[in-house]
Amino acid sequence: MQLNPKSIYVGMSADLVHPGHMNILKVAAKLGDVTVGLLTDKAIASYKRLPYMTYEQRKAVIENIKGVVEVISQETLDYRPNLELIKPDIVVHGDDWKDGVQAKTRQQVIDTLAKWGGKLVEPSYTDGISSTQLNKSLKEIGTTPDIRRSRLKRLIDAKPVVRIMESHNALSGLIVENIKADNGAEYDGMWSSSLTDSTSKGKPDIEAVDVSTRITTINEIFEVTTKPMIYDADTGGIAEHFAFTVRTLERTGISAVIIEDKTGLKKNSLFGNDVAQTQDTIENFAQKIQTGKKAQVTDDFMIIARIESLILEKGMDDAITRAKAYTKAGADGVMIHSRQCEPHEILEFCKLFREFDEHTPIVVVPTSYNQITAKELSQAGVNVVIYANHMLRAAYPGMMNVAKSILENDRSQEAEKSLLSIKKILDLIPGTK
Repeated sequence: MQLNPKSIYVGMSADLVHPGHMNILKVAAKLGDVTVGLLTDKAIASYKRLPYMTYEQRKAVIENIKGVVEVISQETLDYRPNLELIKPDIVVHGDDWKDGVQAKTRQQVIDTLAKWGGKLVEPSYTDGISSTQLNKSLKEIGTTPDIRRSRLKRLIDAKPVVRIMESHNALSGLIVENIKADNGAEYDGMWSSSLTDSTSKGKPDIEAVDVSTRITTINEIFEVTTKPMIYDADTGGIAEHFAFTVRTLERTGISAVIIEDKTGLKKNSLFGNDVAQTQDTIENFAQKIQTGKKAQVTDDFMIIARIESLILEKGMDDAITRAKAYTKAGADGVMIHSRQCEPHEILEFCKLFREFDEHTPIVVVPTSYNQITAKELSQAGVNVVIYANHMLRAAYPGMMNVAKSILENDRSQEAEKSLLSIKKILDLIPGTK
């Protein structure tokens, strides 16, 4: 036992603790008293996926590992704030960060330690351990309704903007689950739209469709995915019925429901204003929100109020008045809708809303004003961006063009260039390799 043990700092995310982590902590413990700087959800989500375990869960695991004296939060990928705070004698990190994106962080650590004569110790990277492979294995195992349901709130808290893509069947769900951009960007969750669900079944988009019918499709999507889902419930029906809808969705593992403050016959907002579309009174809609909040069992489930004031040309003042009333009634977020081809009125709403409410999530659906980026919307105060019908709209032209090509050429050869290979399809489906 050392009489004056050195102070040791180890930074880690520790979401999926494996032998590589244990080796780092073992080496560190031999050198002195170990403080682990545990990356917060926000810090991890800034460069990769949201961790499976919450910060508190990860902290509980690390605190109970032999040799760890203290666990503190590391709020960013940058070690320097914590190093300046505790001035450790030694930082321990695997030698896998000498090259690549973490090389700059490594040099910052070395330069900071030099200020008080500290040093960096780098044990060899543990071969045969792949966090990517562990993540893939977890996806194949799947998730539970409780874990899935809680992820949306965590994503909103951790990320500058949450990107949600429409999914109308299990195949489109698999695409949302697995697609990644070259820069590493991916979708954070799925949107179950009443329009795309009914259209994919060849039926009109009517609110009278039984929730249980849509839940069948959602369960098929959930069987092959792990990401959270937001559910489009149109107006939610009468308050008493909405309470039962909330319980069904919550029990299924859906993270949030969006209800709109319109009354009258179901008609898509993009079609325009007519006598069939009128706006519910503020009092009635606030009561529906309160009824839904009383019906839910968990704290994770979210009820988001969709404001139709701009669609129905009631003006910005009406939209803001309703936003204030709905959040006061308990809404966990507000969705502001617009069919303008420019984002000006959406940006104005965000500015006005954020002047009196800095925290309630704002949700937008930039279908008509599609020139603005998710990053720009985030800078305006938006938390969630929903791409509400793009998967279905992409599927229809492709299927129609291929079907027509085969008829016109009396063979399928010409259509082949537009088709995905059977091998790539099988690669997408879990369990077929």
